[in-house]
Amino acid sequence: MIKKCEQKDFNDIFEIINDASMAYKGVIPDDRWHEPYMSEEELKNQIDDGVEFWGYTENGKLIGVMGIQFKGEVTLIRHAYVRTSQRGKGVGGQLLTHLNSIATTPILIGTWADAKWAIGFYLKNGFRLLERQEINVLLPRYWTIPTRQVETSVVLASSTWESIT
Repeated sequence: MIKKCEQKDFNDIFEIINDASMAYKGVIPDDRWHEPYMSEEELKNQIDDGVEFWGYTENGKLIGVMGIQFKGEVTLIRHAYVRTSQRGKGVGGQLLTHLNSIATTPILIGTWADAKWAIGFYLKNGFRLLERQEINVLLPRYWTIPTRQVETSVVLASSTWESIT
């Protein structure tokens, strides 16, 4: 079942993100990796900045989360994670389909360039990988991330996205 997460889900969201993000260890640049991958303070800041988390529950337990952030003319999909033990069951796809259904503007998704499994997941779900020139404009425009992360990330867009280049 998909539900909008509440404050009471904060610890579960934190746990899921940091469990699932272990897949990035040794894949993303070493200078971008840290443990925990997302601190409690950073998670709180993301929520305060407008990221709404939606979760997938099974038997009353939260097993996957995905955030959505409405940014004027675009919608961002943020922080998509499924517990390591629950991967491969379609949880991420169901969350993405749900968030896609509530987005009212074109969707953009940022992820690490070396996270080939994430890129493949979004491509399989109808998103397209944008060119580097456009990525370099979009990441600083819609995300608050360091320059090094811009250099090592990509952006995927929904079919309703019209290129700015």
